[in-house]
Amino acid sequence: MKIHPTAIIDPKAELHESVEVGPFCIIEKDVKIGEGTVIESHVKILSGTRIGKFNKISSGGSFGGLPQDLAFKPETKTYLEIGDHNHFRENVIFHRGTVEGKATTIGNHNYMMGNVHIAHDAIVGDHNIIVQNTMLAGHVVIGNKVFISGSVGVHQFVRVSDYAMLAGLTKVVKDVPPYATVDGHPGLVVSLNVVGMKRAGISADVRLAIKRVYKTIYHSGLNTKQALAELKKDPNPAPEVEKVIEFFETSKRGVVDHRFVSGGSDEE
Repeated sequence: MKIHPTAIIDPKAELHESVEVGPFCIIEKDVKIGEGTVIESHVKILSGTRIGKFNKISSGGSFGGLPQDLAFKPETKTYLEIGDHNHFRENVIFHRGTVEGKATTIGNHNYMMGNVHIAHDAIVGDHNIIVQNTMLAGHVVIGNKVFISGSVGVHQFVRVSDYAMLAGLTKVVKDVPPYATVDGHPGLVVSLNVVGMKRAGISADVRLAIKRVYKTIYHSGLNTKQALAELKKDPNPAPEVEKVIEFFETSKRGVVDHRFVSGGSDEE
């Protein structure tokens, strides 16, 4: 194990023998860090944090700190759980959960740039990119292959679904549906994330089907319930279409609106 002599590591922390720890890091008891993880300088990893394999952590990060919740009791046993192959850049801040035995969770293959904040009880999936200074409030759920631009603020309990894209400086107060690009204050759907869908190998036919779904939901003159009922008449929808319908049906906060479009939709 390659440990810098200035690092302070509690003897009750569990680090794989291949873990590297840089200067002036602090790792408390009840921390577990998996194979191949590299931790640069001035990183603080607090009790209850679980970090998987082959993660790279840049300088200045804080992992597993107390939730910023005035009702939280510090003696409550909660966790921060991080998967494998993530890259966290400088000064990220991730807090542990608030519910006894539960965790804030981050999946695999995520890339998070400097000063990203992930609050208590949030759930982040896999293969997401989150840009500088973005803030995810408590209980936010981020799906897979989401791109979140810089300085985005996501309200507590909001869901952001797979392949969504959030433009820089966007204020997100409602759920963001799959494949959508959202921008503004508050955030509105402004287009489909066509580039993301193409990179994911979603065919032109399926992209067109998704476009028609959103046109029905947002531009047909039907309310959401009526639009979903109309869409469900299709006897053989693509799985991607089913994903969109299911998201709208299960939203508790409500889904973001579409910006006003004169003369029709401009999704693609």
